[in-house]
Amino acid sequence: MTWEMLENIDGWRWAGAIAIWLVTLLLSVVVGSWVVPWVLRQASGGDLPWAHYEPPVLPQALEPDGGGASLPGEAGGGGEPPSGTMNPEAVAILRGGAWLGVLERLAITGSLLAGYPYGIAVVVAIKGLGRYAELRDQPIASERFVVGTLASLIWSVAMGLLGLVAINALVA
Repeated sequence: MTWEMLENIDGWRWAGAIAIWLVTLLLSVVVGSWVVPWVLRQASGGDLPWAHYEPPVLPQALEPDGGGASLPGEAGGGGEPPSGTMNPEAVAILRGGAWLGVLERLAITGSLLAGYPYGIAVVVAIKGLGRYAELRDQPIASERFVVGTLASLIWSVAMGLLGLVAINALVA
């Protein structure tokens, strides 16, 4: 859609185009605020439901005398802490992420509706550069950031494209 397409439409179609804009932005932000946390919870499990991975059992972990090493993440194992996008440490490092996600979806969907898809690159660059210092040494938070950003990006682009389809159907 371009602004030139909207120059030759009457008042009711203008009102319809504005309504489509508002509904599309609202769906992008509000429903996206439910979709992205759902994706993060699913990613926290680590495996895709259709490609479940069973890690091999190490022989040392099966020794009955307790002399073997425990698996990472087990109590008292001294291994790495459990990873995942819902890890409290990751959530604490990325404080304010929900507000950033709302603004990200609003900006991406709005830029698509306005006919400026380059806005997506601007939003992703600003978000990535703004969080780089916090994420550089935090792999758990970094994983959460990437998964959340990608889910938010996919959702907002889908909403923006649906809004464009609706506006084009109204104008045609």
